[in-house]
Amino acid sequence: MPSSPTALVLSGSGRYADPWHPFARTSPLLAEVLTGAGFDTAIDDDVDAAMTRLDGVDLLVVNAGDPWGDDRSSLAPAASVAGFDRALERGIGVLAVHCAVASLRDYPSWAPAIGGMWVPQASWHPEIGDVDIATAPLPDGTTAPGFTVFDERYCRLQQFGERIVVATHEAEGQRMPAAWVRTHGRARVAVDTLGHDERSYRSAGHRDLIATLARWAAAGAA
Repeated sequence: MPSSPTALVLSGSGRYADPWHPFARTSPLLAEVLTGAGFDTAIDDDVDAAMTRLDGVDLLVVNAGDPWGDDRSSLAPAASVAGFDRALERGIGVLAVHCAVASLRDYPSWAPAIGGMWVPQASWHPEIGDVDIATAPLPDGTTAPGFTVFDERYCRLQQFGERIVVATHEAEGQRMPAAWVRTHGRARVAVDTLGHDERSYRSAGHRDLIATLARWAAAGAA
């Protein structure tokens, strides 16, 4: 029998931790969803070190915060940056979750790969609460059903390049992207801006969306 695809969840700690996101609690829930979706899943909370060990990983999942906080004295090691670039070049699948759109700022390929970033003083989010999510098909025709989730909605993220929006929410009378997919070279990339805390993962609909995005992103892994 063929082996299961592998997923590695990078969980925010150290300079990738913040006061708002309980990564130590959400990453295991994220891993639980991925395991249920058929992945052989591991969690690593040393984000930069893990980037040097991506050989054999089919899906890289980033659940980590903004390293450019008050202390900007440390940078990602060159070996970590090179490791991520090599993985992209071979076609690793990528799933960026929630505040991953504000993470990995020391990695020049990250923002171009995921196709969007949180911009300080421009991006924003309403107060956390129940959010209705509308969905649309992925390029392979799969669609996660629409759902309601208690979560934080990101608004006015900077877009880079083309993308296919596969989930939206409403803010200020406008539909804004909650999830999208794209390709970056040989890599398939999915972005899910939901996932603020444990309450987000109690939504069966959100769990379905994560699984759908993960399978699509990993399907092109080389």
